[in-house]
Amino acid sequence: MNQSYHPASHFYDEMLLNAGEYRQHYREYWNWLQQANKDAIARKREEAELLFHRVGITFNVYGEDDGADRLIPFDSVPRIIPASEWAMLDRGIRQRVQALNAFLHDIYHQQHILKAGIIPPEQVMVNDQYQPCMQGVDLHRNIYAHIVGVDMVRNHDGEYYVLEDNLRTPSGVSYMLENRKMMMRLYPELFAQQRIAPVERYPSHLLQTLRESTPVNDPVVVVLTPGRFNSAYFEHSFLAQQMGVELVESADLFVKDGAVLMRTTAGPCKVDVIYRRVDDAFLDPLAFRPDSMLGVPGLLSVYRAGNVVLANAIGTGVADDKSIYPYVPDMIRFYLDEEPILNNVPTWQCRRPQDLSWVLANLPQLVVKEVHGAGGYGMLIGPVASKQQLEEFRARLLAKPDNYIAQHTLALSTCPTWIDNGLAPRHIDLRPFALSGAEMRLVPGGLTRVALSEGSLVVNSSQGGGTKDTWVLEDDASC
Repeated sequence: MNQSYHPASHFYDEMLLNAGEYRQHYREYWNWLQQANKDAIARKREEAELLFHRVGITFNVYGEDDGADRLIPFDSVPRIIPASEWAMLDRGIRQRVQALNAFLHDIYHQQHILKAGIIPPEQVMVNDQYQPCMQGVDLHRNIYAHIVGVDMVRNHDGEYYVLEDNLRTPSGVSYMLENRKMMMRLYPELFAQQRIAPVERYPSHLLQTLRESTPVNDPVVVVLTPGRFNSAYFEHSFLAQQMGVELVESADLFVKDGAVLMRTTAGPCKVDVIYRRVDDAFLDPLAFRPDSMLGVPGLLSVYRAGNVVLANAIGTGVADDKSIYPYVPDMIRFYLDEEPILNNVPTWQCRRPQDLSWVLANLPQLVVKEVHGAGGYGMLIGPVASKQQLEEFRARLLAKPDNYIAQHTLALSTCPTWIDNGLAPRHIDLRPFALSGAEMRLVPGGLTRVALSEGSLVVNSSQGGGTKDTWVLEDDASC
């Protein structure tokens, strides 16, 4: 295929160097691309969409009137990472997740980091995600976040930066797995040409991690879902099926004699581990929101007594709040006595008067985010904002500065992406998943999300983003 592809010189492109030459780890794919037939690729894109519909890989967006399920667009150009680069990312993610779990244990116990003045106590103790009911509760192996998704981007300098940590109910791993399955089906010849690290072990790693979260021998594990109308319901059912465990809703569980029991056709069955995809506030109507129909009455008392495990633990959200994010490098130094391997994005905390003044003076150059926001909502991207949007956000900042942080606008790396007219550069991020049990486990790569609109920096599926398969080469022989 005589395919022209011209990324902008001021962005780091994953495939091409500024001179237009391919990067060495893309060599095999580049050679294949030159021989590929554009019409054949278009047909395979249509085949992929049909198959995804058939399997039911859909999501829905809260607040949409039609409530219709949607496909997350799948792009068949892989994001390729060389082995040496992944080895660095792997080390950095492990370090970060270890520190975050140490932080969570600390703030619900001795609070050494607060007493040392590393993090202002009010940033934690009055945080909406901090759960006083977890104070003094001892967890097996002191693990709070068994499943963590770390969102990373690459700047124009080629360096990786962590954008945020997802410790509550991180999603997207089902798309990582299904994207790989689809690519192997559509393009088996590409996998025959080079050694690409497998990702299909994730469900078995997840099950092993969940089993290791309790001292109980041969524990009963279930996945707790809010139900089929949840935006990530496909993932809940997919992971339960892949692990060979029951997918349950609140009505399937009840508390009796200090234990959580599951209703089955053979009678009640004790549950030992709940991989919950329900937010803290809805878990137990007796302890949190009394109007919740998604939780199990009495669950908190069983949990506090150590008779059931929740993954992830109640109260983990305080560690992925954007107001806590700037302190993660300090956590690594404090708990591990190491320098961070992965960089944070330089961040201004608008609760600080001097930071707020600087942000207000430089608003058109910054990204401003709500500290509790998610999914690309409630944020301002200054360089592409209208004058009216800038003024509206300025008013919000002045009215409630504690609710916002600000960051420089990163020049997210681009990756070739199929559009109607052929290949075009589109901005991407990366969400690897770390599992913490008796040991920490990562499958190589993760979920690459892509902003499909030209020039857009928002990769979230709810905002029109798509996904790609992420290939980690098993060696650097081709590099």
